Amino acid sequence: MTAVNGVNSSLVWQEVEYMANEEKKDFNAMLHDSKDMPKIQIITDEKSIEKYGGDRMYFAPPVDYDRVMRTVPRGKVITVGKIREYFAELSGADFTEPITAGIFVSIAAWASHQRTEDETPYWRTLKADGELNEKYPGGAESQKKQLEAEGHTIITKGRTNIRYFVKDWEKNLFELHKPDLK
Repeated sequence: MTAVNGVNSSLVWQEVEYMANEEKKDFNAMLHDSKDMPKIQIITDEKSIEKYGGDRMYFAPPVDYDRVMRTVPRGKVITVGKIREYFAELSGADFTEPITAGIFVSIAAWASHQRTEDETPYWRTLKADGELNEKYPGGAESQKKQLEAEGHTIITKGRTNIRYFVKDWEKNLFELHKPDLK
């Protein structure tokens, strides 16, 4: 395998292929396709009930993630976990389903990327522990630039699998309150 500037070229091409595939999808249509959501589902798996603290699992539609992400002001950040907690509180559920949350946050990001106006500041939505999201348009590098432009300091962790994090992200955490989504 060939390395270009210390980067494995096959990995670069995989990322280019991934991004090209993302560009072909209509994320704004996905954003507004709520299917059967919102809904609460009762789970029966004891391990999941113990892990999440209850059996009432909420599914929020993709557009709700977009609405919340739009409320985060410049200089502030939020995590997907905090958005999930907010939805659980709003809906009266014990927790919000984590897999669809990650998918729907990415859909909101790509939908914004595809629009020519009415931007969602998706780069302010972080993964757990303030980690940047590789799945966003342009990957973590693009998110890093946008966050640094808003005054955040980005740090790296890892030697081979380098990951990016917002330094002291908790100090700039945006707090959601019930009326925010209305």
